Amino acid sequence: MNKKPKLLISECLCGVSCRYDGKDNYIGKLPLLKEMFDLVPVCPEVLGGLSTPRDPAERQGERICTANGTDVTKEFLIGAQNTLDIAFQNGCNRALMKAKSPSCGYKRIYDGTFSKTYGMVMDAL
Repeated sequence: MNKKPKLLISECLCGVSCRYDGKDNYIGKLPLLKEMFDLVPVCPEVLGGLSTPRDPAERQGERICTANGTDVTKEFLIGAQNTLDIAFQNGCNRALMKAKSPSCGYKRIYDGTFSKTYGMVMDAL
């Protein structure tokens, strides 16, 4: 019996209402992904201790701040570490994470001005 590879996936893409606004980002190809992979859903922001719903947050330099100015960098770092731990514990060597998210996005995320403008991210915190 062939064992399916593990895929770390943003929980919101699986239909879990864990986005900052209490919604999800369900993807229609989820059934196909389930055929191909054993899914390991995670929400780094929730794993870091943030509630749902929560104020939107964006990266501002080396900090992550909410629209009302609250620094949530610590929670994002805890969530990132917890997500990494889950990936290692489950043997995940692939990931499908939510684009543009301050915790899941890669390279293109919002620029920290809360104006829906994208910035480029090259380095991790």
